Amino acid sequence: MNTYDKILAAALKVLEEEGGAQFSTRAVTAIAQVTAPTLYHHFGNADGLLSAAIVEAFKQLFESKIAAVESTIPEMALRQGWDDYVRFAAARPRIYAAMMGRLLEGAHIEAADHSYQALVQNVQKVAAEGKLAVSAQAAADLVWASANTASWLYVTAQIRKARPPQPDVIDLIRESVMQIILIQRPDADSK
Repeated sequence: MNTYDKILAAALKVLEEEGGAQFSTRAVTAIAQVTAPTLYHHFGNADGLLSAAIVEAFKQLFESKIAAVESTIPEMALRQGWDDYVRFAAARPRIYAAMMGRLLEGAHIEAADHSYQALVQNVQKVAAEGKLAVSAQAAADLVWASANTASWLYVTAQIRKARPPQPDVIDLIRESVMQIILIQRPDADSK
C-alpha cells in the first residue's frame, strides 16, 4: 500500500472509531506511522485529509451498492438499495454522520451524487412498470428521507443512550414508505 492510501486508511479508521468531531491528524499519523509533514504533503491540511476520507467513504458506499446483487424485480431492487444504504450507516455510524455533515456543509461529492442517482434509477424502473402511487420525484424523496431517518437511528443511539434500533423497527420504516409510494394491489385471497 502506498503512503497516500495508508494515510487515507488510517483517517477512515479514526473517523470510524472517533467520529468527525474528534478527528485528529495526530491520531492518523500514529496509525499510519508517518510524520505530520508527510501527511501534509499528501493532503495539504487536516481538512484536506478529512475531505479525502469522506469522499473515500462515499466511494465505498457507492461501490458496495454496485457490488450488491440486486433483484431483477424493480420493487425488490428498490428495497434492497434502501437496505444496503441503511446497513452501511448501521455498520459505520460515525463515518455516516461525518459524510452527511460534510454534505450539509455544502460539499459536492461525486460518489454521493452517484448513490442518489442509483436510487432515482431504481424508482424510475418501478415507475416504468406503472407501480408508483406518487410521482417518481416524490417517491425518490420519500425513499431517500426514510433511508436517512433509519440511518440516523443508528447514529443517534449513543446520544439517546439506547441500543441500536431493532430490525423490525427498521423494516417498519422501509415498508411504511413502500406502502405510500407503491400502488397497493388487493390480495387474490381477499376476493
